[in-house]
Amino acid sequence: MSDAPVVTIDGPGGAGKGTVSLLLARRLGWHYLDSGALYRLMAVAAMQDRIDIDDGDALARRIGHLRIEFRLQADALQVLLDGADVTGAIREEACARAASRLAVHAGLRAALLPLQRAFARPPGLVAEGRDMGTVVFPAAPLKIFLTASAPLRARRRWLQLSAAGVDASLDAILDELRRRDAQDAARAAAPLRPADDAVLVDSSDLTAQEVCARILGHCQERGLTVGANPAP
Repeated sequence: MSDAPVVTIDGPGGAGKGTVSLLLARRLGWHYLDSGALYRLMAVAAMQDRIDIDDGDALARRIGHLRIEFRLQADALQVLLDGADVTGAIREEACARAASRLAVHAGLRAALLPLQRAFARPPGLVAEGRDMGTVVFPAAPLKIFLTASAPLRARRRWLQLSAAGVDASLDAILDELRRRDAQDAARAAAPLRPADDAVLVDSSDLTAQEVCARILGHCQERGLTVGANPAP
């Protein structure tokens, strides 16, 4: 595993991990890993190649042929799969459901580990997901577990979809979020839980900027570099 420092940010969907992690990566000038996007990318690849998402072995074999690139833009993250921009495709609800379903495969999760760990390069990495601090980067010097109430997380997701012009039911989003929370927490492979040494942060009454500032404070306490040169 790389000697580059890693800050992990885990938590359930809608807690604000993506927004906060992007802000933090820019402030630190570090690389960024959206591990949830990797599972969504696998879902896109499976649909493109007509791979059964319940076939963990076939999905694991596909990983070796994936070409994935994350590009930090001025105000967003661009995601490329085999050279094609799939930023919009991986945010669709159907893709999210498929990603949650295929993420239960222990073999697939194990096959993704080298790919995820390869993102840890100097000057450092901000890695967000559901098992970054417990499985992927267990030696990370700072582990954050970010959460918020389920109704608030559902409302955040509803506002995101509404802003994108997607007509969605708030009640349906809340039901789906609770279903996914239960599935992620109960799965045998890398269940969603805080690492034993994680710092718990509730974002319910905080803005993304306030959460980022709080995490930066923890970075400074641990001697992690703040204000390094931006990562390419």
